Formats: sequence, C-alpha cells, structure tokens
Amino acid sequence: MPFEIRAHARYNPAAITQLNIVPGLVGTILTMTMLIFTALSVTREIERGTMENLLSMPITPFEIMLGKIIPYVLVGVGQATMIIAIGVFLFGVPIYGSLIMLALLSTLFIATNLSIGYTFSTIAQNQLQAMQMALMFFLPNILLSGFMFPFAGMPVWAQWIGEALPLTHFLRIVRAIMLKGSNLSDLRYDAIAMFILMAVAMTIAVTRFRRTLD
Repeated sequence: MPFEIRAHARYNPAAITQLNIVPGLVGTILTMTMLIFTALSVTREIERGTMENLLSMPITPFEIMLGKIIPYVLVGVGQATMIIAIGVFLFGVPIYGSLIMLALLSTLFIATNLSIGYTFSTIAQNQLQAMQMALMFFLPNILLSGFMFPFAGMPVWAQWIGEALPLTHFLRIVRAIMLKGSNLSDLRYDAIAMFILMAVAMTIAVTRFRRTLD
C-alpha cells in the first residue's frame, strides 16, 4: 500500500479505564438509588396506614408528588457531588466542561428517575412489587445504555430501547461534559430527551395517583 491509515483517539487516547467508568458510575448509582427511594414512597405510606393523613390535607396530588420528590432531589445532588469529587481527586478524572451545566443536567436526570420511581409506587400494591419494578427497570438501563457495552455496537432494536432510557442520555451528557468540554448546544438532544421522559413519567404518576384517590 502506498499509504497507511492510522486512527488516533481524540478523547482519552491512552484508553484509561477510569476515565470512562467513573462518569458512568454517577448515572448508574443515581439510577439505582433514586428509583428505589421513590418506588417505595407511596407503597410505604399505604402499608403504614399514613396515606389517609395525606389525603385529608388540602393539597393536590401534584403537590404531594413534589413533596415526595424534592427531598430526594437534594439527596441525589449530594450523591452526585460526592461521586464526582471522588472521581476527580482519587481517580484523576478531569472536568473540562462547565460545572454549572453538569449540575443542572444532573438535577434533571435525578428528577427524571424520581418521577419514574414515583410512577412505579402508584402502580405497585406493596413495597415488594415496587422494588421488583425498580430492579426490572434498572437492569435494562445498565445493559442497554452504553455503560457496559458500546452503544454503537448493539443491535438496532436494542439501540431503540436504549434511547427510551434516561441513563443512556445522561451517560452521553456526563462523559461529554467531563471529558470533552461540551456545551449545551452539543447536548441539546439528550437534554430534551430527558426532559420529555420526565414530563411523561410525571404525567403518568399524577394521573395514577388521582385514580388512587378516587
């Protein structure tokens, strides 16, 4: 051959494992904890018999939902901060992008998972069912989001399923911000997709909760 083609990696050229794994762990841990926290919220109230106290208060189902979700948003933000700090100071993972944008989009991801978990809590009849639903949703997030396997190497049908999972979009966001220094214009597709998933989950959750009240 009169010439030779050499491909050079633009980001992480040394193929350091922790630079790829640690940002992904942020989304994975948040998905697991946020789903479980809210999936048990309503079912716990029903099993303990305290749901009647909530129903007797002059508040709307949406306000009850916000009251359940907002404390866990703060917990999720604390978790994300701790994991990213450990990744930066212990594993040497850089952050080339904006910390403010990373915080805002991480909060959106947390709210999306909390809304999905709240939906599970309105469907399940007890805490065991809610836990099973959360785990069944968590496993596809791990397998089809691009965390364990390269997203582009998966079959087309698996990629379509992965596009409907919030972890897929957050992995792209957190890796792009931390390793590439991407801005919001580069990540608008994944940000809009997460917002749509959150809106759909919140709508279903409030609708299901109103039916529970009726």
